[in-house]
Amino acid sequence: MTQPTQRDLVAEYFDGFRTSDHPRILATLTDDVEWVIHGHRTTRGKAQFDDEIENPAFTGSPELDVQRVYEDGPVVITVGEGRGVSLVHGPFRFAFNDLFTFRDGRVARVDSYLVPLSATAGDPTGGDSAH
Repeated sequence: MTQPTQRDLVAEYFDGFRTSDHPRILATLTDDVEWVIHGHRTTRGKAQFDDEIENPAFTGSPELDVQRVYEDGPVVITVGEGRGVSLVHGPFRFAFNDLFTFRDGRVARVDSYLVPLSATAGDPTGGDSAH
């Protein structure tokens, strides 16, 4: 069996988040993984990362649409949009950019940049197309 590529592992990571599959996500990570959600928080190690997979401030699994993937050496960069549900604020949309830095065939660091989007962004009718 061939070793999964970096892009394969990033796809596994996102598929795991779409279904809140903790073991699937954690299998892509080094034990000392660092996740920096710029402007919000930093988690270190698999245990802290695991706690963040299903953050108690949110409900359900996020919808994630990876629109572009770039790879350069040990780094894979993704760009996309997502939807989630906050317990306090309800449904929300966001754009994301994640940089995955690899070491020894696993993700050692994730740098996440998130930008909130209006509920009507991109909908020419002005309505929320999810309803």
